[in-house]
Amino acid sequence: MALLTSNNPFMLGFDSLERMLDRAAKNSEGYPPYNIEQMDPSHLQITIAVAGFSEDDLKIEVEDKQLVVRGQHAEDEREHQYLYRGIAARQFQRSFILADGVEVIDAHLDNGLLRIDLEQHEPEIKVRQIKISKKGEKPATKAKIEKKS
Repeated sequence: MALLTSNNPFMLGFDSLERMLDRAAKNSEGYPPYNIEQMDPSHLQITIAVAGFSEDDLKIEVEDKQLVVRGQHAEDEREHQYLYRGIAARQFQRSFILADGVEVIDAHLDNGLLRIDLEQHEPEIKVRQIKISKKGEKPATKAKIEKKS
């Protein structure tokens, strides 16, 4: 996917965005199914179908602007003898890339559905003024930052 930023001179420092898009493309497996719902302008909810998993079998983490949900059944010590096995007991990992200002606020499990609530804040707009120094002068260490409302 190196075509997005590497050939564009105006896209400076966006290599991490490219890596994030690559991770999202690799996460296209359909298990477990999920919904993303806009509850109101600043509230999103992700619902993941995790039937057969308990709270102890699920792990939710935020890693580098990425929400990661993992499911792995606790080891069952007793052996089962199945005549037919149609319900998969496989582990999974589902990832969602979070935009700036999106924060996980709650997660709960109800009737086989894991619901993760997200809150979306408007990112703060910062204006930074850069001082132009004369040749041979030491550059200023801190730039003046103003908040725009």
